[in-house]
Amino acid sequence: MVLTCNKLWVFSDDNVNTDVIFPGKHTYTPMTPEEMANHAMEDYDSSFATTVQENDMIVTGRNFGCGSSREQAVTCLKMAGVKAIIGKSFARIYYRNAINQALLLIESVEAAEYLLTTKEAQTQSISIDTTKGIISVGDKNFSFPPLEGKAIEIFEAGGLVEFTKRRLSKK
Repeated sequence: MVLTCNKLWVFSDDNVNTDVIFPGKHTYTPMTPEEMANHAMEDYDSSFATTVQENDMIVTGRNFGCGSSREQAVTCLKMAGVKAIIGKSFARIYYRNAINQALLLIESVEAAEYLLTTKEAQTQSISIDTTKGIISVGDKNFSFPPLEGKAIEIFEAGGLVEFTKRRLSKK
């Protein structure tokens, strides 16, 4: 599968935690996933939720998604239209929640560093080949370990819920 980027959002900080991705003050307010999208990155960039579009991508530093294990921090970005996040590293539980929600996280220090520090790269065309494990930024290519095994099956099904439904329907 090849994903293309509409716009790249640059969140250059390390340790962007789940309270910033989906504000803690909304954690216990019942919301639909679509309503959660209205609060995505609210405490980091107040314009994000109103301007993010389908097929946008994020580039970030190290340990993105640290903090609590709340799934809203993945759901809000996915429902806002984010197709992939390229980062130097991700918090382990955030990474697993992203697979369960079918939000592509790509760990690539080299690609993230290039995108974070090269202003002209931030406006170039970006595509991600999930099968070959290649991020293309203009004429530069960066490799990453592609998803495999059950993780890719869950991602291709659209998330863990859909994956489970498909497996149960086959029994």
